[in-house]
Amino acid sequence: MPMILIQNTAIVTMDPEGRIIEQGNILVEGNRIQSVAGCGKGLDGSSADRVIDGSGKIVIPGLIQTHVHLCQALFRGASDDMELMDWLRRRTWPLEAAHDEESMYYSALLGIAELLRGGTTSIVDMESVNHTDSAFHAIEQSGIRAISGKAMMDWGDDVPAALSESTEWSIAESVELADKWDGAAGGRIRYAFTPRFAVSCSDRLLREVAELARARRAYIHTHSSENLGEIEIVEKERGMRNVMYLDDVGLLGPRTILAHCIHLNQDELNVLARTRTNVAHCPSSNLKLASGIARVPQMLDRGINVGLGADGAGGNNNLDQFIEMRLAALIQKPLMGPTAMPARTVLEMATMRGAVSMGMENDVGSIEEGKLADLVMLDLRKPHASPGADVDPISRIVYSAHSSDVVMTMVNGEILYESGHLAHIDEEEILAKCDDAIRRLSRRAGLRA
Repeated sequence: MPMILIQNTAIVTMDPEGRIIEQGNILVEGNRIQSVAGCGKGLDGSSADRVIDGSGKIVIPGLIQTHVHLCQALFRGASDDMELMDWLRRRTWPLEAAHDEESMYYSALLGIAELLRGGTTSIVDMESVNHTDSAFHAIEQSGIRAISGKAMMDWGDDVPAALSESTEWSIAESVELADKWDGAAGGRIRYAFTPRFAVSCSDRLLREVAELARARRAYIHTHSSENLGEIEIVEKERGMRNVMYLDDVGLLGPRTILAHCIHLNQDELNVLARTRTNVAHCPSSNLKLASGIARVPQMLDRGINVGLGADGAGGNNNLDQFIEMRLAALIQKPLMGPTAMPARTVLEMATMRGAVSMGMENDVGSIEEGKLADLVMLDLRKPHASPGADVDPISRIVYSAHSSDVVMTMVNGEILYESGHLAHIDEEEILAKCDDAIRRLSRRAGLRA
């Protein structure tokens, strides 16, 4: 198995002891971390196939985003300055309905290119209703770690015909995709059942998804309580608030990830804590769509696991986890006080709490011997992140670092991005193909002549 030695680097481990090694070495053998030690601790890298000098740099665990939509990377800038339901009905759903196999493939690659450049190594992804196979091919090719699934939509007003499916077909296609992709790429890819949200899913579909996921021990990934209008629709149609309804149909539990969860009452917070359901916090998207600010400190205080994600580029315009970390910390402080979301808590959300959300806390999320080698190297020797002497490196990462400070991204022991170059993605081809594709989709959706 190939061996890579990263030497003379600062290491923010995010391990249970919270160790920060000011100058140390990391030895990777195959796809796992063999050793983590301070310099001079006898780490033998003489047989390494490659030695990387980390002098002046910082290595952190690969960042984990627990809610993204690769299918929407192509829609960046196409639907600005709208609230959620208008954004869905007037722009996002028509564009998703217009997708073809090629546009879906290049949209996914475009999103993944941005993610890997920005140090994200693992994602929980929700695709659209159609052409999900193309997105999985992009995920497989790129090397990123992912839980993903096709959006399920068999209910609701103003849903384009191309996204409206029968309950039977939605289930059947999801099962077919799960059989094909769950555990693919040596386990790097896993399948989740992803009903979009209660507004676009029938009661029958949601109950059948709950039973199917239990039988297969599969993950469920859906949206909840993002927008007041959404909550009103669910209360009117189902007679309960969102979280209470999702609990009633059997969807909640430790293998469920709920995106957003902004507008929750005390009973709903109690249900999330009782069921050990995971929450994905998406601060940029929530602000841009004027949805609100999730009460993350209260969730954490109740023992609810909260990860972090950028959502889709169609609603955020960025897939940058460094922006999400900074915002996740800052937006709580005017409401809860300056100590409400310390930098370490936010970095935990972007690493170990994300790993817990994915059920992978024993394999990723921290830099420890025996874990999978998902690593990111930062060079913060820049004016915006200096001085570095006598400054907590976690503070620099959360409050000062930019995604452009990433100089290397490693997933499963393989370097997928280094010094401006992606290993498996041709950026020039993607950019050209994506420009052609969005023009085609916009015309097909009736959004341009």
